[in-house]
Amino acid sequence: MEFRDFNEITRRRYEYAQGIDTRDFDLLRSIFTAEITMNFYDYNGLPAITLSADEWVSNVSELMTGLGATQHVMTNPIVDIHGKAATCRMYMKAEHFLQNSQGSSDYTIGGYYIDQLVRANDTWLINAVTLKLFWQRGNRNIMDLARKKSRDPH
Repeated sequence: MEFRDFNEITRRRYEYAQGIDTRDFDLLRSIFTAEITMNFYDYNGLPAITLSADEWVSNVSELMTGLGATQHVMTNPIVDIHGKAATCRMYMKAEHFLQNSQGSSDYTIGGYYIDQLVRANDTWLINAVTLKLFWQRGNRNIMDLARKKSRDPH
């Protein structure tokens, strides 16, 4: 594995975090292939879904713009490359904040991401993401409150 490949593959995961936390949804969209498979079963209990990256980013932007702030911290990348395909496993902690009258203002999850990437047009792009959780703490209800706030900001 070349350092250039390792650096670019891990950079996609860091750009994922930065895109969400800074609300730079163009950056977030730029890291994915046109169609992606997202598996957040550990978080939401739903099976993996394949959809357009545009649709997924739109959904994420609605949730994240309703929150007061987020911070996604990524660490300990393990990268395996097999030709034009790669896997990146990386630990994560994601903190979400929203002042509200229904409990604590924070909700945090910890675990790791497993990203599947493909090399296309001389760059690595994510085409599948699996989120595996070790733990959760805080007021998970702020996620629903944030989505409602984003849909009706009044």
